[in-house]
Amino acid sequence: MTDKARELTPDELTFVCDPDQFQFETTNDLPDLHKIIGQDRAVRAIDFGVEIPSYGFNIYAMGPAGTGKSTTVRRFLDRKASQEPIPDDWCYVNNFVDPKRPRAIRLPPGHGNRLRSDMVEFIRDLRRAIPTAFDSDDYRRRAEAIVREMEGARNEVLKKLDAEVSRRGFALAQTAMGLVVAPVVDGQVLSAEQYAQLPDEVRERFEVHRQDLQHKLDHAMREVRGMEKKAKEKIRALNREVANFVVGDYIDELKEKYAAFDEVIEYLQEVQNHVVENVADFRQETETEESPPPPSPDRSGDPFTQYQVNVIVDHSRSEGAPVIYETNPTYRNLAGRIEHEARFGVLTTDFTHIRAGCLHRANGGYLVVNARDLLSYPFAWDALKRAIKNQEIRTEMMDEAMPATATVALEPEPIPFKAKVILIGDAATYYMLHNLDEDFRKFFKVRADFGYMMDRSPEAMQNYAEFIASRVRADELLPFDRTAVARVIEFGARVVEDKEKLVTRFADVVEVIQEASYWAGQNGNQVVTAADVGRAIEERRYRASYLEERIRERILEGTIRIQTAGKAVGQVNGLSVLSMADYEFGTPSRISARTYMGKGGVVAIDREVNLTGNIHNKGVLILQGYLGGKYAGKKPLSLSASLTFEQNYERIEGDSASSAELYVLLSSLSGLPIRQDLAVTGSVDQQGRVQAIGGATPKIEGFFDVCRARGLTGTQGVIIPAANVRHLVLRDDVVQAVREGKFHIYAIETVDQGIELLTGVPAGEADAEGNYPEGTVNYLVQQKLLEMAEEKTSKEEDNHGENDPPDSRGEQAESVF
Repeated sequence: MTDKARELTPDELTFVCDPDQFQFETTNDLPDLHKIIGQDRAVRAIDFGVEIPSYGFNIYAMGPAGTGKSTTVRRFLDRKASQEPIPDDWCYVNNFVDPKRPRAIRLPPGHGNRLRSDMVEFIRDLRRAIPTAFDSDDYRRRAEAIVREMEGARNEVLKKLDAEVSRRGFALAQTAMGLVVAPVVDGQVLSAEQYAQLPDEVRERFEVHRQDLQHKLDHAMREVRGMEKKAKEKIRALNREVANFVVGDYIDELKEKYAAFDEVIEYLQEVQNHVVENVADFRQETETEESPPPPSPDRSGDPFTQYQVNVIVDHSRSEGAPVIYETNPTYRNLAGRIEHEARFGVLTTDFTHIRAGCLHRANGGYLVVNARDLLSYPFAWDALKRAIKNQEIRTEMMDEAMPATATVALEPEPIPFKAKVILIGDAATYYMLHNLDEDFRKFFKVRADFGYMMDRSPEAMQNYAEFIASRVRADELLPFDRTAVARVIEFGARVVEDKEKLVTRFADVVEVIQEASYWAGQNGNQVVTAADVGRAIEERRYRASYLEERIRERILEGTIRIQTAGKAVGQVNGLSVLSMADYEFGTPSRISARTYMGKGGVVAIDREVNLTGNIHNKGVLILQGYLGGKYAGKKPLSLSASLTFEQNYERIEGDSASSAELYVLLSSLSGLPIRQDLAVTGSVDQQGRVQAIGGATPKIEGFFDVCRARGLTGTQGVIIPAANVRHLVLRDDVVQAVREGKFHIYAIETVDQGIELLTGVPAGEADAEGNYPEGTVNYLVQQKLLEMAEEKTSKEEDNHGENDPPDSRGEQAESVF
């Protein structure tokens, strides 16, 4: 640690990439970059997560936007998946026992479509063969024989009954209710009215036989119905025999073809049984296959639909394991959906309306989903967790918009699920899920952390060059010469504000590459040079700097008061950074302080009106610790002080202004004026050490732009923490002004170094008794604080004495803030 502030040299203010280190003239001489650069940690995590077969080792790819998470995952998975086996096809078929619970069948790749085609051909053949078989002479002869046999037996029974009835003076009469026994007089069958007019003795004689004959008629009719039932059973048996014969020939071929698949064999047997039992559907087929009959108003419309095969996952054209990128992860797009169709005013469905989701398509491979998108849709996150937890995909009807007229609900058989799921998201989403959802920790055990920056090694710079070459070819841009490549690398260091690092958020880099190629073309160049890259960077800054320029205008016109010359007591130029979407810039802020006797301590006005955040409030409290520790060794402090950011009406956060706030307090206490041609940034600890802050580069450039607009005097500059020197990657115009002695940048390590530079008065170091050399800043501050304490003590003694009763002695209590 030095005793004085150190002025930085131009070489310390930025990073300059030497183009002569490259062994190429243009990017045409370079190969494409086939590896992922700057993300070794993330790549190792993804490789581990993909390779480990254990349960729950899915991956969360975490990092800032633009760091190449999606691109890296895509390249890695596409390359790896191409070397892995193709997963099976999945089909849904009808469950003939319970149609509301369709069955799932797994088949090797490409076999799903084959089974579907085979079943279409099978039904087509049956629709021709079955009607032909039932129209054959043999079938008709056998069916007619059964009918004749039944009719002969029936006629014999009725003949015997008729003879018995006639013998007793009755006849069998046909009525709307069937056969009845009616009396006969003189060869004429009597009606009910005629029968009622007969003499009583005649009717009594008829009634003696009527009841007995009616019982015999009932017995005969039961016997006839039994004969008809047996005949129908014989006809059905004949139909089954014929159907089995026809279906068996075709089904045996399919069973032989799919003999290796037990599920298919079981399904084909069920199909055969169902066709045989419902052969009437095929016998009614009289039209050709090109002219099917109109749909009937049943559940499915077409009776032959139930024999179809619904292939929901087809890998007949796949190469390697699937890699599915789902950009719209709704519940239906994840777990699949069951569609409906309107039929006679009612929504109906069946197994042919089941549609696959991305979980089905990714089964046996990889599924990549954006975490925020997934969480934004109802039920989607739960559906994904359920699939991972139960290792099965369950497609359910969860359409909230389904009308009440939907009367058919399906419960398809779940499909086993085994795939790696990769969520892509930011750190905030990761930690939210990790803290609030216990299942997340069980199911996503691998975190692939994508960094924002990487070390600026020679290898990294060569990789940058090859990356530029790859983008140039992919986007058909103009080639970059090595000066342009060097300029892009410098831009990569500036984005992360670190001379020893390069940005790995390549979205920004790609935009500069594309814009530089455009400007080179506008200038008529055939090769992109460093000047074209510089033009692209400057144009990007100009397009985004509207607000920055408006604030600077307000400063220059005096609306916002910022001094860049002269001196003032209790006032200093602080520096802040404003972030507007993808653009940030620095601007000076006037910080002032007033000190006076009291016991209120240090009061930040902005904090009192809720314009500050917790980090800034902490910095203010640290100031109290510094003042008490350094100056209250002999006597308690009796100080009240107010601090504020003048003309600030927005929220303040961060502690980077704490050193500036301390400087104005020391200036106000000592009475020494502070140079207004200097701006200050840096946080401070309780021991007075100046600590690093963020945004050093834009802060310096913001103050420089104000000073340059007013005219550089040669004395203006910025004071920064020494720890921030490595973070400086300043614009060329700032570095040139420093080189010419028109602007200065100082690095300090302690508050004493800063106050000495700002006031031009030595800070002074305490002796063994805690006293400071006369005339130094610390001496003046200490004396002022002692004067305040003594004056306050004197006033309290006077007030205490006036209030004491006669002959009493008062004691003075110490006052400490």
